Amino acid sequence: MGGVTTEPALTGAAPPEAALLDDLTADLGTKVTEAWQEFGRALAVALPHLPAGASVEFTLDPTASGTEDAVYSVLVSSGTDGSLTALAVGNAGLPSGYRLSREAIGDLVALGWQPPGVVPGSGDSFGLRLMAGDGARLAVIVTRTMKDVYGAPHPAFLTYAATRGDGAVVPMPALGSARALLDDFDGEPADRAAAPGPATTERGDAAEDVDHATAAAALAGLPLTERVQLVVAKLQKTSPDQLQMDADGDIGIRAGSAMVFVRVRDNPPLIDVFSPVLTEIEPSERLYVRLSELTNRMPIGRLYCTNDTVWASVPVMGRDFQASHLMLAVQVMTGLADELDDRLQGEFGGKRFYGDAEKVAARGTADGDERTGMYL
Repeated sequence: MGGVTTEPALTGAAPPEAALLDDLTADLGTKVTEAWQEFGRALAVALPHLPAGASVEFTLDPTASGTEDAVYSVLVSSGTDGSLTALAVGNAGLPSGYRLSREAIGDLVALGWQPPGVVPGSGDSFGLRLMAGDGARLAVIVTRTMKDVYGAPHPAFLTYAATRGDGAVVPMPALGSARALLDDFDGEPADRAAAPGPATTERGDAAEDVDHATAAAALAGLPLTERVQLVVAKLQKTSPDQLQMDADGDIGIRAGSAMVFVRVRDNPPLIDVFSPVLTEIEPSERLYVRLSELTNRMPIGRLYCTNDTVWASVPVMGRDFQASHLMLAVQVMTGLADELDDRLQGEFGGKRFYGDAEKVAARGTADGDERTGMYL
């Protein structure tokens, strides 16, 4: 999620700098915005059809977001009188170090949440009660709460599950790139064909979603390294044995003039998607300020400089591994690294991974180990 904020120490910056930052992150920002819009639209369709007595909980996955014991969640329950009651976790439900700031609490109130205890039954949570006909409005509030207040960088970091009061699973239509917890208490995938409301999201029909759930279950039985290789191979439209891998087992992905690597770490389980954006660069205060500015504009990941190399990195948690999180990280990194190396080289010099034929030639897999060694 974002990097450490560093206040620029230099003055007299050229006016085009702000436009440059916008240009660098425009495509990525657009994709993230579209993903949230897709989630919100699907949620607006699903909430009015939530059966009476059922509840659906939306959670920022702590294993993917790195929030450890902090569980940021919103619970929406459907009443027998046609009402929808929503509860959003407050500071009483969050561990020290992850509690909401006064500004964040103000944002919750501005969205329409009532302070804890005001809505009957809300307890220590912020509460909100609307009629089912206001489902579209509630969808906007839930979406903005998860995104703007709880800090979910992308809907792919959200999980959701709907249940009745007796614990029975209530199928729901797909909600964009958020991850449905489909397993019921017998360990079998829930049948989404009977999901309430019209399943008209862009992710496909209910049968396709069940196929995806079955594939995910099969994937979960493999070692983390093999699961990562299968996901990257699917993105590359190839097979795992055709992936470009170096002597350390890092997977290499060509992204224009940049190279992106996918590395699996065992302890703790972690997948690092990273790129040596520029090497042989002279560190400077101006460079550090620019990298901090860019990092703060990125929905996920960070940029940093060590020794004479500028790196871009997006970590993916290996515990409770989710293919969608790795796919997002690879897509972000391949697009960003190819753009950044050109832009930053123009400002600060240095060398790109590819680009100078006489110095770093793209000679195929056999040479990949040598190129990787230059940067690690």
